[in-house]
Amino acid sequence: MQIDHLFIRARAGAPEAEQLRALGLAEGSGNRHPGQGTENRRFFFHNAFLELLWIADDEEVRNAQTSPTLLAERLADGSPACPFGVCFRPSGNDNDSAPFPSWQYAPSYLPPGMRIDIGADATASEPMWFHLPKGVAPASYAEARRQPLQHPAGVNAITSVTLTLPPQALSAPAQAACRDTGITLREGDAYLMEICFDHGAQGTTHDCRPDLPLLLHL
Repeated sequence: MQIDHLFIRARAGAPEAEQLRALGLAEGSGNRHPGQGTENRRFFFHNAFLELLWIADDEEVRNAQTSPTLLAERLADGSPACPFGVCFRPSGNDNDSAPFPSWQYAPSYLPPGMRIDIGADATASEPMWFHLPKGVAPASYAEARRQPLQHPAGVNAITSVTLTLPPQALSAPAQAACRDTGITLREGDAYLMEICFDHGAQGTTHDCRPDLPLLLHL
């Protein structure tokens, strides 16, 4: 499997996106997720995208279907839960099933027949691990879904991601997430996502804290 996209908790409307735009990342289209109660702003690269995600409807994000995802806990302002999510898609000869214990989630905003496989038994202190069986790289989107992939910052692809989490026993999905996917997990006192573009070809790092627990290695 390979990284399809990453999410990080943002405030309503994701004003944090303006910092990313100022760094030279071109913003793509955003989505509202009816029935799930979330909304996003997104930045697309050739192989994956970054999603700034927030709660748009508190009742929807806590309904019976969405509640098991722990999105309400992860996205609540000031929550101590992990503010990250990592979505994978099949690669190469992978079959459509998630290569970790999971349960099927089919929110109303997905087209009929589509589903998301959510990693089972991952606590709120871990990222939300999930798998999109029909996911494709942004560079391969159909014309109607095309997004800006050229960035003034000169970046092209996400080549690795390092996530700092509090010390804990890792779930089976977390362990699977580290197997040849470009994901590395570290222990630390504060949640942090580090995204490396193009193997760090430019040799620069941008620290988005305190607005976002995010380091960008260009």
